[in-house]
Amino acid sequence: MPAATREVHLQVADRVARLTLSHPPLNILTISIMKDIAAAIQRIGTMTDVCAIVLAASSSSRAFSAGVSVEEHRPETVYQMLEAFHSIFRGLNAVSKPVVALVAGNALGGGCELVAFADIVIAGQSARFGQPEIKLGVFPPVSCCILPRVIGEKKAREMVFTGELLTAEEARAVGLVNYVVPELELEAKAAEVLAVLRQMSVPALEKARRAIAETAGMPFEDALKHAEQIYLNDLMSFRDPLEGVQAFVEKRTPVWKHK
Repeated sequence: MPAATREVHLQVADRVARLTLSHPPLNILTISIMKDIAAAIQRIGTMTDVCAIVLAASSSSRAFSAGVSVEEHRPETVYQMLEAFHSIFRGLNAVSKPVVALVAGNALGGGCELVAFADIVIAGQSARFGQPEIKLGVFPPVSCCILPRVIGEKKAREMVFTGELLTAEEARAVGLVNYVVPELELEAKAAEVLAVLRQMSVPALEKARRAIAETAGMPFEDALKHAEQIYLNDLMSFRDPLEGVQAFVEKRTPVWKHK
């Protein structure tokens, strides 16, 4: 089921929703584009059998995304800019489906924040990652919240305070990237990862992602209680957990209903 605006393409196939940025050459994010992304994510949220969201750039792009348009940081538009940009992350958080980012070229500023928020990141060997906002006299709010969880506080502070870039291998070493492959192998690696996710129950994936996201930073006992609540009150209201147990006992492959 394809849908598209000029700069944001949504295509759903084989239980995967793919969001492709098509604003070449650098996929600069304007307020309009960010609203389109958020709307597409909201639409994906209604698709109960979709097991994952892929974020990628069009083949005509030279970057995954060089971030939010600098012009939108002006005082007269900055509120609308932050509202539009942050609605993307609020939407992804609410939908709570695993996010796979395919990064060819640079992921800078807002582009790097999208990468940091993704669950699995596959990068081409020439990809670069960074938060250069500090050089404009501002800072990246999403990365200030997310990067310390992903790569550790010391490295996150360094990235935010210096604006320096990481190579793909450096990003993998600190945990920002899961896999580094030659650019021509990005799609093949994505297919491999997505094949695994397609074997899973969608409610189980969604609730596991929610448990990880919502317990981050909590004291252990509070985190465990919250994870228990998600497991018992949310996950166990679905049919798939019972199917998974029965399939194991009967030594067969589970037939998920995704509900």
